[in-house]
Amino acid sequence: MGKNKKKNKKITKEMKKDKSTVSTKMKTKEYEKELAKLHGELVKLQQWVVHKRLKVCIVFEGRDTAGKGGVIKAITERLSPRIFRVVALPAPTDREKSQMYIQRYISHFPAAGEVVIFDRSWYNRAGVERVMSFCTEEQTQRFLDRTPGFEKVMIESGIILLKYWLDVSPEEQTRRLESRIDDPRKIWKLTPMDLKSYCLWDEYTKARDDMFAKTDVSWAPWHVAVSNNKKKTRLNVISHILSSIEYKELKRKKVKLPKRKVKEDNKKGGHAFNLIPEIF
Repeated sequence: MGKNKKKNKKITKEMKKDKSTVSTKMKTKEYEKELAKLHGELVKLQQWVVHKRLKVCIVFEGRDTAGKGGVIKAITERLSPRIFRVVALPAPTDREKSQMYIQRYISHFPAAGEVVIFDRSWYNRAGVERVMSFCTEEQTQRFLDRTPGFEKVMIESGIILLKYWLDVSPEEQTRRLESRIDDPRKIWKLTPMDLKSYCLWDEYTKARDDMFAKTDVSWAPWHVAVSNNKKKTRLNVISHILSSIEYKELKRKKVKLPKRKVKEDNKKGGHAFNLIPEIF
């Protein structure tokens, strides 16, 4: 565990560097060009996952506004939701609270030929639940002690596990939260929980560092992405996923549409459609 502590200190040091070097704006045209290339590779990965019946589990964690949702959307927008499944669980029900903590997450683990992406995961216990006092300190420590062993069992069962922490600066978090206040597209993202969490920056930092110290292990390491620049973060994370899973492009037959005949009378259809107004 000594090596992990040194590694965590190095990560923390790097995250404290001047963030201006990573917040340089990226032109939308350049971003879309690079994203299109990566989407092509993700499709190849998707086909390989199905072909080889791989089981992939990707975890995204980070503070509020760190950009988890945007990264996940960038990954999945050109892929099949039946193969790349996103899991974003709500608060546990009374029944789930009575279960073994990890139980409700296990039911969403990937089967052969699937990639499951967790938008927040079992690591809620080490972060949100701990800081907001939704669990006891004893429960948190028990979770941190047992999670590396649990994840080793996951990997030994054949699951490829990737864990990502998106790290946003205090200044950028403030800017993003403020942008949600008056934007009708974003107001749903600003919850009472976000406002409470905003005042607890140092508490979340300690919780993150404790989590890294206990769960950043050789068989399931944490990968940190500084996420002040949304576009670059998305490209960097997708690139890292592609480099972390071995895959090959499968040969496929050339596709040619078959000939068909459509009678003139059938082009409009025989039913009187209730068309929506063409406003645009």
